[in-house]
Amino acid sequence: MTTAREEQEPCLDLLVHRMTWEADGVLSVELTHPEGKPLPAWEPGAHLDLVAGEHTRQYSLCGDPRDSGRYRIGVLNEPSSRGGSRYVHTALRPGATVTVRGPRNHFRMVPAERYLFLAGGIGITPLLPMAREAARQGIPWRLVHGGRCRDAMAFGAELAELAQQSGLAEPAGAVLLHPQDERGHIDLEAALTGLDAPGDGTLVYCCGPEPLLAAAEERCAALGIADRLRVERFAAPATRRDGRDDEVEADAEFEVECRRSGRTVRVGSGTSVIDAVESVGVSVPSSCRDGICGTCETRVLDGTPDHRDYVLSEAEHAAGESMMICVSRCSSGRLVLDL
Repeated sequence: MTTAREEQEPCLDLLVHRMTWEADGVLSVELTHPEGKPLPAWEPGAHLDLVAGEHTRQYSLCGDPRDSGRYRIGVLNEPSSRGGSRYVHTALRPGATVTVRGPRNHFRMVPAERYLFLAGGIGITPLLPMAREAARQGIPWRLVHGGRCRDAMAFGAELAELAQQSGLAEPAGAVLLHPQDERGHIDLEAALTGLDAPGDGTLVYCCGPEPLLAAAEERCAALGIADRLRVERFAAPATRRDGRDDEVEADAEFEVECRRSGRTVRVGSGTSVIDAVESVGVSVPSSCRDGICGTCETRVLDGTPDHRDYVLSEAEHAAGESMMICVSRCSSGRLVLDL
């Protein structure tokens, strides 16, 4: 049985055209259609689901959206990962065929007067196309990229070239590299200076490890500009997004009706919605199971979700039109889902 998402999203078998070392431990992988056909369009901030061996993992598209002939992703060799990056680095080779689903975008580049991009390590991947788009449109932008050392920081040459093309009075100043072994951690106070001025129209996009994201959220909140910060996470943080600590009450049982499949199931305490619906034969595409990738997003037809994801915005949470069924639950006793 297919879901609404599976019906809407392309699922393609693509050819690994080229693999390139972009930095110490970082490979870029270019994917093309085996018959040379154009690939589905995407916008800065989008990612792909890549079937990597026995795993499905998300990788941000870091190429050029105007190049319809190829996708490019950047993959960090992370020994402590759950297997996706290890597969790419040790088993994937040019000429191989891989299955991808998407593109999907929960980190969209919203129009703004200017942009500040904050990248930590491999978090540069979704921000690189954003910087490219800002440069094309002539919109002022700055990018601060932190990493453990220069050799481990990918796409530096491309960023420098974009800065030169941006037409700024001091184009090289648009990109600030911040190797930790040389300069310590990114100075967020300096990077965010002035953004709280009346009338400032800067949007802040941040992607990287959790300490950077948490620090950016804290600093932007202190400046009163939390509404202008956009973040994308690699992993769910240790604390819940809503700050609540009432797991016993929040994990009460509830009922889920899968309207299209005609199945109804009870979701018990300690059981996720996705596990419950799959137990009665309703198939749902998923990957992270942590509420950070958006793969399992499902339309809500009735009922009130208890949102626990890190993908949807506060406005989308309030609207309650969809939910991530890998982590979110129900606060109304019953949900009707488009499954």
